[in-house]
Amino acid sequence: MRAPRRGIQPQRGPESVADMAENLLDAVVNISTSQNGEAGTGGRVPMPQLPEGSPFEEYFGEFFNEDERQPRMPGPGSSLGSGFVIDGEEGIIVTNNHVITDADEITANFADGTARKAELIGVDTKTDLAVLKVDPEGETLPEVHFGDSDAMRIGDWVMAIGNPFGFGGSLTVGIVSARNRQIGSGPYDDYIQTDAAINRGNSGGPLFNMAGEVIGINTAIISPSGGSIGIGFAIPSNLALNVVGQLREFGETRRGWLGVRIQPVTDQIAESLGLDETAGVLVSGIEKGGPADNGRLQAGDIIVGFDGTRITDDRQLRRIVAESGVGKEVELEILRKGDRETVRVTLGRLEEGESTAASGDATGEDEQAPVASAQVLGMTIEELDEESRSQFEIPEDVNGVLVTEVEANSVAAEQGVQPGDVIVEIALKSVSTPQDVLDQVGQLKEQGRKNALLMLASKSGELRFVTLRMS
Repeated sequence: MRAPRRGIQPQRGPESVADMAENLLDAVVNISTSQNGEAGTGGRVPMPQLPEGSPFEEYFGEFFNEDERQPRMPGPGSSLGSGFVIDGEEGIIVTNNHVITDADEITANFADGTARKAELIGVDTKTDLAVLKVDPEGETLPEVHFGDSDAMRIGDWVMAIGNPFGFGGSLTVGIVSARNRQIGSGPYDDYIQTDAAINRGNSGGPLFNMAGEVIGINTAIISPSGGSIGIGFAIPSNLALNVVGQLREFGETRRGWLGVRIQPVTDQIAESLGLDETAGVLVSGIEKGGPADNGRLQAGDIIVGFDGTRITDDRQLRRIVAESGVGKEVELEILRKGDRETVRVTLGRLEEGESTAASGDATGEDEQAPVASAQVLGMTIEELDEESRSQFEIPEDVNGVLVTEVEANSVAAEQGVQPGDVIVEIALKSVSTPQDVLDQVGQLKEQGRKNALLMLASKSGELRFVTLRMS
């Protein structure tokens, strides 16, 4: 037998989790629902919204019974999922939103055989969480407590308890297979991956560490067959804690909102801006009427710090903003045209801002001058005048240089540039004539840059950044 590498101590798995499980099983419940009138989903578990073309679409479709070839759970009143009690005195239960979607009546079935009608306190579709309340009827129900999911390491032992295929009180053991998984189910994807067996009916159940603390809420699996193949996903407890607390207090979420459109800083964007590293988040637009619509932040800024926390990617920024308090003044560290600056912004509320963001348009620069058309980087560009505005239906508050044609198989076509797009900036400098565009591209080539960073405005005024190779 080969000896372990020096410095690595071989460890055995837990000999038994029976004592721990005995203290936890009674706090895990079986969630069943029924619909009045039409059967609704007929016991089918709705699938989380995934982006079109997601590599997980096929597998999740089968797990959530969207594939007609898969066997369905029984009709109304059938067991759909799991949940767990986090407050025995108040009767508070946490589960997945998709477990109770479209339910007219919800019942929590306890391990001792009792069944209690559950009241829906609140749901959050972005994280697929729901909070229920049952009447403790004068007793303190068995409860479990959240642990620190950030303390979990790949290889740590975990235990899942739930109601797979209607078999309540089922327990499985495995390890943390991976962390920070993104599966395309929502804006705050940050799943714990585990090989502990999770099947239909486990949704909403707890994933425990070896101290008996809930460090995840089992939510989804990948499986070609509809059964466990050892790839399951759980919402981290540290993400769920804030959401569950807000649902209990307000019956809804109240997330912080910065009011900017963002995108990752790619290697190409970093190179085009002369940055030393690929880090931070690029501000691609400012939402009208939002917290940042006061001139303190600008499109093209790169956010590298948030209240003392270093920002490395857009997913981290979305989460840290959402978890910050509404009305809180935060300090942002930004890079603006190569200079490091600090600005302060008072956060708004995301739920109130989403409608504003959906209807708002960001504006570009005002100045423009009539010049001849030109060809550059696979695009034909020309002056944006009243005639071309009318032809391409471009709003009055969008200004820059109009793209009238895009060559097939060009660098511009590869990046999705289309006729009717308007070039607002190149390398964070405003352009208003085709000559401005040619001059900016020429300067970047003289500086040895391989890519040009363009800010484009769509016909609706939506701003985005693209990088175009110049070599």
